[in-house]
Amino acid sequence: MSGKVLFWVQHLLGIGHLKRTSTLARSLAASGFEVTIASGGFPVAGLRLGGARLVQLPPVRAIDVYFKDLRTEDDRPIDDAWRARRRAALMTCADQVRPDIVLTELFPFGRRQLAFELEPFLTEMRARGAFIACSVRDILVEPPKPERLLEMLERTERLLDRVLVHGDPNLVPFEETFPHRDRLGDRLAYTGYVVEEPMAANGQDGEGEIIVSAGGGAVSEPLLRAALAAKPLSAARDHRWRLLCGAGIAETTVQELRNLADAATIVEPARPDFPGLLARGRLSVSQAGYNTIVDVLAAGIPGVVVPYAGGLESEQTLRARRLAERGVLHVVDEATLSPQTLAAGIDRALAAPATELAQLATDGAAETARLLRQALAARNI
Repeated sequence: MSGKVLFWVQHLLGIGHLKRTSTLARSLAASGFEVTIASGGFPVAGLRLGGARLVQLPPVRAIDVYFKDLRTEDDRPIDDAWRARRRAALMTCADQVRPDIVLTELFPFGRRQLAFELEPFLTEMRARGAFIACSVRDILVEPPKPERLLEMLERTERLLDRVLVHGDPNLVPFEETFPHRDRLGDRLAYTGYVVEEPMAANGQDGEGEIIVSAGGGAVSEPLLRAALAAKPLSAARDHRWRLLCGAGIAETTVQELRNLADAATIVEPARPDFPGLLARGRLSVSQAGYNTIVDVLAAGIPGVVVPYAGGLESEQTLRARRLAERGVLHVVDEATLSPQTLAAGIDRALAAPATELAQLATDGAAETARLLRQALAARNI
């Protein structure tokens, strides 16, 4: 083994953070690391772990788009007793794993609501000699208060050895959403985008289809309903359409969408072979979350995106705008989403000439493993 990795992750609304963590964990395990994921979100069925192991912490989720109202598995607001239980569970996991490397997903560049457990945990891990790094996507959500950026910087300088940015500065440099990047110096490294390894889709599923998806589904219902109503208005009306409903969509809603769909439209749960479906598809319609976008780019098919902009979210809008400027995606504003605007966006994307995004680094999983092996070698672990 190349060392023991404890990877902390907390998903609160969607499941994108956990999906990216699982992709990285599979890659790390395949390269020889002994990987344990400590997950603080509600369990997600069908998560691909490969050679990694998952430890479920007492789960918590957000029930509002501002991530202020956090609820436990009993649907109760978190309190000091629950916080103490979470801290104890995380430390118990660390005592069992005895990690050489600790990875935090997003924190301290987000998830400040969980600082009550991470501050003492990371302080203790540093005292034990672990190498501590943050795994963070390319774009941060703009904080509501400028001083939060300084708080992120202070915690980074005090608690972290490395910041692994899963992006490419040729597309979006980290300083675009973190203006104190220069203070991080050599502590920051770009890995490239983390792309999930493809899984072949069943039979002819996906062939020539319009594939509509929205990640975990927690805030995707308006897009799915608009897509159903947009189909007869679009030049793609004669294609087979496939709507993938994430785990956050209630089964009653899924059934209602099936009842609204025509005979040439498939409505089904989200599938682990999503990248394989895209590889065969004619067009992707989605929100603009990190994982979905890199899957669409890897598939090389046209994409229409409706960036989620609820609450304080700005990350999807920036990513979508940057890619639209390069001609590889077509954007429909969430504020003006309707069957008509979505159908028009789909028609634009189908009529546009094919455009490739040249020289975008997409080896983020392998590069993350290389950087962590390098860190351990420097410490003779």
